[in-house]
Amino acid sequence: MFTGIVHGTAEVIEIVKKEQFQTHVVRMPSQLLSGLEIGASVAHNGCCLTVTACSGDEVAFDLMHETLKVTNLGLLKVGDAVNVERAAKFGDEIGGHSMSGHINFSTEISEVITSPNNCTLWFQLPEAYAKYVLRKGYIGIDGCSLTIGEVKDNSFCVHLIPETLNRTLFGRRQAGDIVNIEIDPQTQAIVDTVERVLAAKENA
Repeated sequence: MFTGIVHGTAEVIEIVKKEQFQTHVVRMPSQLLSGLEIGASVAHNGCCLTVTACSGDEVAFDLMHETLKVTNLGLLKVGDAVNVERAAKFGDEIGGHSMSGHINFSTEISEVITSPNNCTLWFQLPEAYAKYVLRKGYIGIDGCSLTIGEVKDNSFCVHLIPETLNRTLFGRRQAGDIVNIEIDPQTQAIVDTVERVLAAKENA
């Protein structure tokens, strides 16, 4: 489980490509290395990956075909960076919202609107997921727990403070960039349950 509070960014220093499979080696920030072992879970742009090798601050992760297909991790090049978060521990402060690290879809940033102390990002919203994206609800974007600002037709926005821009990749993002989206699982469960109950009543 993750909280959506990104701890920093990690540079991709090596990518080993095989058929429908890749190994990514990243240089982890020193503050995230304590207790990191093979088998540990680390979110990369919100996608839960497993540590497969450690050598100093160089940490390797394997990515299967499904991960490369559904997320933006397959688009990475050496020198790019990813948002990283270590898995939550019992007793940790939950500053964001509960996130699984399972990406629902990736989407494009359609617009970036900046002002002196704020930044608003607009994203394309696939029709299949529109019912789960609600104004003032939670959403995970590249591993960050964020509050949905507005929802219009096939798009939605979030508002970012300077701390989020400085700590994460959002300070570098531009229109056209692809980001990973994790729908809030509680919202999804409520919406799906209500739909099932209404459908059962209609068919009764």
